[in-house]
Amino acid sequence: MPLPAPVCPRKPMHNRLIQVHSFEREDGLWDIEAELIDNKAYSYTKRNGTVQPAGQPFHHMHLRITIDNTFEIKEAIALYDAAPFGTSCTAITEAYQDLVGMNLLKSFRQQIKERFGRTAGCTHMTELATVLPTAAVQSMSGQKRAEAESVGRRPFQMGGCYAWRPDGEVTKEHYPQWYVDSNAIPPAPGT
Repeated sequence: MPLPAPVCPRKPMHNRLIQVHSFEREDGLWDIEAELIDNKAYSYTKRNGTVQPAGQPFHHMHLRITIDNTFEIKEAIALYDAAPFGTSCTAITEAYQDLVGMNLLKSFRQQIKERFGRTAGCTHMTELATVLPTAAVQSMSGQKRAEAESVGRRPFQMGGCYAWRPDGEVTKEHYPQWYVDSNAIPPAPGT
């Protein structure tokens, strides 16, 4: 469903595109590739006198991580196709090797903030990194669901969002054995 029509006339200004693609590798690992592109809807003159044409990216960056089945990052690479300040921006790419060893499901966003916050990282590359956990979970959801079901364990997505709450209709339909009726009255002690 699209957003409702705006209530006031407006003009386009800025565009940001974030894409994430995942790949299951033959060696049992997973690659998650994220890309961020920023451009303006209008042309403007930069301080050095050159013109940045409308629609031409001034931020265009890529981040690839390789993770194992526990969501631990084994490899990381950050690259730029476009950066507003050239090497003053792109010189930070090697710092993103510090993603290696982090786990996407264990306080990852907090670790990102602590390690790459402010001048220790690129604001946009760091923002791009924050989309990795949910993309990885979506990528591995079928595998993780099958693993949980094979050992009778509660599905990993249970309690992870509003739709997958224990007393929700989605849980009741897909995993009735894990459904918790919020209207049920607990038995009295000793009965």
